[in-house]
Amino acid sequence: MVKTKSKNKPKKKAEKKVTKNSKEVKKEEANSGMDLDDAFADDEDVEYGESKPRKQKKKKEEDLEEELDDAEEDLEELEKIENGGEELGDSEVTIKASKAVSAIKKGDKVRVDDKQLEVDAHYVMIDHGKTKEMAIELFDPNADKDYQLRYFSDQVETSLEFYELQEILYVKRKVSKVEW
Repeated sequence: MVKTKSKNKPKKKAEKKVTKNSKEVKKEEANSGMDLDDAFADDEDVEYGESKPRKQKKKKEEDLEEELDDAEEDLEELEKIENGGEELGDSEVTIKASKAVSAIKKGDKVRVDDKQLEVDAHYVMIDHGKTKEMAIELFDPNADKDYQLRYFSDQVETSLEFYELQEILYVKRKVSKVEW
């Protein structure tokens, strides 16, 4: 609440004549009875709002590179946590195939690092024109878990990746040996 001081001055109405372009106009002004000095005389307990934040200066190229490096490190840490502490690198996968990968169908057995899994489906995820990104859906009948083997049709040996379904997301897992 704002306190005001009034000095019990009588309200005055002043009448002025203003000439403009040879026309007389009457203007009435109403005086509220308080001067500006009186209105703002008691302002020592006024709280002012916070000042606006300063605009950030354009960052230099070095600062941007440093932030990018920090973000990449954070991403690596998050991936490591997400993958159960395993560090996923470009590791070689040993493949022992009894038939062509394209011949794998529903019901076939696939062994991944001493886990016996059963094929649920084999399909094209994305057709890139010259090559196709393929997925083999696997499940473990004993543990009731779902997995995926993903690969590119023209480079199976170098592109084979193993994923485990957790809730609604497939998480990449490190694997060393796959056989079918």
